[in-house]
Amino acid sequence: MAGVQPGEFRHEHWGSRFGFIMAAIGSSVGLGNFWRFPYLAGENGGGAFVLIYLACVFLLAYPILMAEYALGRQGGLSSAATIAKLARENKKSPNWQIVAWIGGFGAFFILTFYNVIAGWVAAYVHIGLTEGFAGLTAETSKAKFDALTGDPERQLFWMTLFLLATCFVVARGVRGGLEALNSILMPLFFVMLVGMVIFAAQFGDFGAAVAYLYTPDFSKVTFDTVLAALGQACFSIGVGSALMITYGAYLERSTHIPSSSAIVAGSDTLVAMIAGLAIFPILFSVGLDPGGGPGLFFVTLPIAFGQMEFGAYVGAAFFVLALFAAITSSISLMEVAVSWLEEKQGVTRLGATLGITFMLWMIGAAHTFTGAYLDFTDFVTGQVLLPLGAFFIAVFAGWVVDQQGVAEQLDPSGKFVPVWRFFIRFVAPIGVGAIIVGGLGPRVVAWVQAAVGGL
Repeated sequence: MAGVQPGEFRHEHWGSRFGFIMAAIGSSVGLGNFWRFPYLAGENGGGAFVLIYLACVFLLAYPILMAEYALGRQGGLSSAATIAKLARENKKSPNWQIVAWIGGFGAFFILTFYNVIAGWVAAYVHIGLTEGFAGLTAETSKAKFDALTGDPERQLFWMTLFLLATCFVVARGVRGGLEALNSILMPLFFVMLVGMVIFAAQFGDFGAAVAYLYTPDFSKVTFDTVLAALGQACFSIGVGSALMITYGAYLERSTHIPSSSAIVAGSDTLVAMIAGLAIFPILFSVGLDPGGGPGLFFVTLPIAFGQMEFGAYVGAAFFVLALFAAITSSISLMEVAVSWLEEKQGVTRLGATLGITFMLWMIGAAHTFTGAYLDFTDFVTGQVLLPLGAFFIAVFAGWVVDQQGVAEQLDPSGKFVPVWRFFIRFVAPIGVGAIIVGGLGPRVVAWVQAAVGGL
């Protein structure tokens, strides 16, 4: 491996470009594509939000995604070790690894609440197949969801099953675990998603859904809207979380980073764009008003499924689809920490995976019994840590490391390098920085004023 010193730890590589792309898409496509993007689009100007989101993806997230893959392949180690190694090689402080730690902590904290929600999804697969959703009203559907979230032992059971499945896949390694699972689940996921959209178009109010999601209303656009779009782009594609640096370390030299990155970013964006078209036509066809977050998934949608012929099976299929998205994302997020621990002397992949799984289980168990901190963690990770991680990655790749080394990893032909360099040096850091300051600045001022006023 280029740049790896004798005696230095060597990670396993992806078995094929197809396997890498499936794994990278799987890491990007998650529950956020299903409830977060459609809801944000509908509540923040529809088509106006979509345009801002697309700009954030292709002008900001896409060049950062390429940078993360290039840095990862050049370093060949876990995200933190890669950044420290490249910094030293460029005679810079190894403290630059804080860039990876910001993203790594973001990935870990996402998992602390992601596993709990994924457990809810698994529980609803079981509900759909055993009880069904027929006859649900707003009150009874909410009562069903409240019964789940109010039962710590039941939540813990489903979360534990999901975590054990994640642990099993990650422990099997890059090729035998991450690549093997994603190579099966992601093609099946896309087939099922297309089937859900076709079903929704045939039996739902497709026109109302398109109007709700994609009619531009710029009067609803604020700096919070732009920050939400940036956070969703980072959260969904996976930049800023150190994940793609980790995946880049497993890349063979023959993999073309710009085209592979385009496929990953484009596929994730496509899923986000059409996910709402699988959900909202069904809601509008039965006169239900879409809500956000867990309320949309676990209260509103089951009511709609309950009013449809074969709704139990359609509902179960939908939650299976969401479960696929959850497991492919969770194994990727866990890999960030496992990759780092695996490099430590005397720590095996199995031991690292079991250790991280136990920590996540303890935090998840605390949440199921207390119901604490889920919304706060979602905000901190999606709108603070990931954008900050993306900003510093852009600065590091554009201004700190030797540009020739990154360019050789990125594209040996040199065709994409000048354009990428302009975006990673100027457009991405300035754009991400301005959005962070503009979106979080007023909130920080309000928090300080509230704190001062309380003295």
